[in-house]
Amino acid sequence: MANQETFRTCPRTGLQFHTSAENLMKANAVAAVVFLLIGGILALLIALTRWPAVHLLPADTFYLVLTAHGLDMLVFWIIFFEIAVLYFCSSTLLRCRLATPNMAWLAFALMLIGGITTNVAIFQGNSSVMMTSYVPMQGSPAFYLGLILFAVGALIGCFIFFGTLVVAKAEKTYTGSIPLVTFGAMTAAIIAVFTIASGAIILIPTFLWVVGYIKAIDPLMYRVIWWAFGHSSQQINVAAHISVWYAIAAIVFGAKPMSERVSRTAFLLYIFFLQLASAHHILVDPGVSSEWKIFNTSYAMYLAVLASMVHGLTIPGAIEVAQREKGFNKGLFEWIRKAPWGNPVFSGMFISLVGFGFLGGISGVMMGTEQLNLIIHNTIYVPGHFHATVVIGTTLAFMSLTYFLIPVLFKREIMFSGLAKWQPYLFGIGMSVFSLVMMGAGTLGVPRRHWDISFAGTALPYEFPGSAYLLMSLVGISAVAAVIGGGAYILITVCSILFGRKLEGGALSNKPTPVVTPVTASVGGHGSVGIAGFAAPGTFVFAMVFLVAFVLYYFINWKYLSQVWGMS
Repeated sequence: MANQETFRTCPRTGLQFHTSAENLMKANAVAAVVFLLIGGILALLIALTRWPAVHLLPADTFYLVLTAHGLDMLVFWIIFFEIAVLYFCSSTLLRCRLATPNMAWLAFALMLIGGITTNVAIFQGNSSVMMTSYVPMQGSPAFYLGLILFAVGALIGCFIFFGTLVVAKAEKTYTGSIPLVTFGAMTAAIIAVFTIASGAIILIPTFLWVVGYIKAIDPLMYRVIWWAFGHSSQQINVAAHISVWYAIAAIVFGAKPMSERVSRTAFLLYIFFLQLASAHHILVDPGVSSEWKIFNTSYAMYLAVLASMVHGLTIPGAIEVAQREKGFNKGLFEWIRKAPWGNPVFSGMFISLVGFGFLGGISGVMMGTEQLNLIIHNTIYVPGHFHATVVIGTTLAFMSLTYFLIPVLFKREIMFSGLAKWQPYLFGIGMSVFSLVMMGAGTLGVPRRHWDISFAGTALPYEFPGSAYLLMSLVGISAVAAVIGGGAYILITVCSILFGRKLEGGALSNKPTPVVTPVTASVGGHGSVGIAGFAAPGTFVFAMVFLVAFVLYYFINWKYLSQVWGMS
């Protein structure tokens, strides 16, 4: 019987798993997939309601489902998975024991109890306040209590991650700096502490207000602090899924970042500036000063965007260099044409990278510009943007990592391998169309939170152009395709874990072996590698295409803004 100090060496990868950390990774990952399943079912109901020809749910049920969907997807599914990633990036990648496993199980229990409590409160029907839960709307006390318990558990998980880094350093299980993937996970954990603390600062008083111990909560104050929690949750995701991109580039190609120093600096910029992107939710609020808005939508945003563009260049650039050193040197793009597109670990990661950059990144910069924000604020453009970041970016990256972890962590062979090859395409392309047409409908003014685009039965009806109805129909169709892709992922994952052929677990030992730097392809230029002095010329072309798309879209939206107030 293995004790808590036992380490297992995976025979397929050479990774070493501390038994306690391994069990906690499994528990958090399984809980994450369960909440993804719940959130996915709710997503289908929402899409079939926003689809004008179907319009499935009545208003009260729609807002109940919308509340549960937002929390199950953005908070519970993703943060459970991120805690598993934190334990993997600390204990496994640094080959050390997990700090305080018993506290980690307490953290898991608090998160699970909190997630269940909040869901029960919502489905009881008296907490349909949506994820933002703006005051003076009130949910039931259990709604807020569940979120608080979950936040406390997640915060404990982050501190256990930091403690594990200390253990690895003290026990000298690695030399030099921590690996870049672990550094990215540390960035996510630091942002998570800020995020969860912000949530506690506003949710605890709101809970006390609901139960009658506080007389009132100022709505402006609530919005400012809540968005430090609500939007910064996505910044945890950005740092985490970019760490996953780096990991998959190394796993599949043996690729190293083009410059570790530059990549680490980009993660550092995230810590200082990325979570300030929550400003775009309160640019029309009088509760913060114009100076604060201008700073956050200019200088702070530029530095955060710079960091994302660095990652968007160095990750495919590292893949290109590794591919060229393997002989894929013909022209600009043989390296990407000959990539393993049938491997869902790679295909999911690359679709995630492209979708996050082109759809989520460009639209995010536009939304983060104070003047342009006014033309799409509170339209359905906003969920179009964050589905491109949270779903195409984060969720698809986590799905692709799952295909690596099932044989490595769960020691099971992946079932339905043919379906697994196609799943990232169905989910990624379906969600890309979903985000794109939703942003198009938002540009036409379709509201973000109204359940009925036709405003049937209202005293002051508004008729949208026919193109808006067409786009909302495409929202429904593409959402169904994406939900089928998500269902395929859950089917593959659950069946593989429960019924997949058992694989050899590997040798056990009482102590870890120190980290040995793997021999991988160098990213420096070597004679025939690259074209015209560029180590990664294909990636440079992709970057120029991105830049042109970004500039064109940015100034098109200034053109839209100029038409809002006509002058004669």
